[in-house]
Amino acid sequence: MRKTRHLSAMVSAAVLTTAMLGQAQATELKYATGYPPNSIGSKAADRYAEALKEHSGGTLTGKVYPQTLLNFMEMSDGLRDGMADAGAVLLTYSSTEYPRANLVGESSMLLEFTDLEQHRAGMAFGGAMAEYLFNHCDSCLEEFTQQNQVYAGAGASTRYMLLCNEPVTTVEDLKGKRLRHGGANWARWAEAMEASPVSMSVNEMYEGISQGVLDCTIQSTPELTIFKMMEVVTHITTDVPGGVYGTSSNSINRDFWQSLDTKQREAVMYATAVTSADITWAYAQASLDNLETARELEDITVHAPSEGLVEANRKFIRADLERIASAYQERYGIADGEKMLADFRPIIEKWAGMVDDIDSPEALAELYWDEVYSKVDVDRHGF
Repeated sequence: MRKTRHLSAMVSAAVLTTAMLGQAQATELKYATGYPPNSIGSKAADRYAEALKEHSGGTLTGKVYPQTLLNFMEMSDGLRDGMADAGAVLLTYSSTEYPRANLVGESSMLLEFTDLEQHRAGMAFGGAMAEYLFNHCDSCLEEFTQQNQVYAGAGASTRYMLLCNEPVTTVEDLKGKRLRHGGANWARWAEAMEASPVSMSVNEMYEGISQGVLDCTIQSTPELTIFKMMEVVTHITTDVPGGVYGTSSNSINRDFWQSLDTKQREAVMYATAVTSADITWAYAQASLDNLETARELEDITVHAPSEGLVEANRKFIRADLERIASAYQERYGIADGEKMLADFRPIIEKWAGMVDDIDSPEALAELYWDEVYSKVDVDRHGF
């Protein structure tokens, strides 16, 4: 009887010790995001942390730092230096460091020539950008390596519109206007419309509009609530200029990535598919909801662009798609830009036909995982 009790006690102690060791061996990943707390971006980051723990069997956990550890302007350098282990990098904020990835991102206005519903554009572009960088652009991935990072995936906004403090519906209205932009393609669009492009952090545009430093921001409508722009924007012009903001939804500090085992790296890829789908889906829904809300508010007027502005916009897009490659060759010495865009275009067109029936973030995450993220060889990628 005593031997049985002694053996039982030993087994219980062994089980407890194993559990404690398992907990002790769990690795915590610090995930930074420039999105404010309780926003679409921070909630998608929370889903990332949940998916990490779930898919790693508890050996990898995540702690999310919304707009505290690093803001968007600081993100790339902060990940490089190990201030955070992972985070969402807005690539246009570091254009010199990521010229090839930005070249791909600037081609998002190609979506204007597809039949995609407006709110589904980001779903297609996020999938297409991830597939292209992982499978067709080693030189893009090398840009992340040079920043001591490992590229882990893409997310995308909904189509960009004009969020303004006065009516802007014609080409004439745009002349001289100060337009905040989030990328070089929209800066070129502003210049083509004889407006003045203004480079400003997304975290500063509320103040810019409210104080009259800006007349408009070229933005997707979810920012009306994410950054409280609903309080200062009084006029919205839909359908122009178009395009989406495609960026790195998850970049990993390279030293941290290489310290993980195979299962943990697979968990990172799975969690990236989840967070990329989650934020992209949430943007799509917020785009629909915010436009509906704006139409109901007395303080905001939603406009359709004039026929002349629509035609000027399409003319610009056609011409700009031919100029992107030469602009990047002149500025960054990228000699194969035309080939990059030629290779990327059919991938966008393919993805435009893959998201029509997506009806939930879970379905989008499954699509991203099956088509892209599950196929990444995590024992070679990032080494």
